Amino acid sequence: MGKRGCIKCGHTEAKTKEIATTGTGLSKMFDIQHNKFRVVYCTNCGYSEFYNSQTSTASNVIDFFFGG
Repeated sequence: MGKRGCIKCGHTEAKTKEIATTGTGLSKMFDIQHNKFRVVYCTNCGYSEFYNSQTSTASNVIDFFFGG
């Protein structure tokens, strides 16, 4: 099944980035960034989706992003 495109604008190019965030409680107080995510975003409109980086690979999340 081919890529369908961004659900917001239909564009067919996306890129990924890795981000880390703090949690709550002590991790927030000490700025410990233990939550890691892979962000997939449309290069045209900027629409973004977050995926847990511990359970996903770059190729899988791009397929999810395009509805594959």
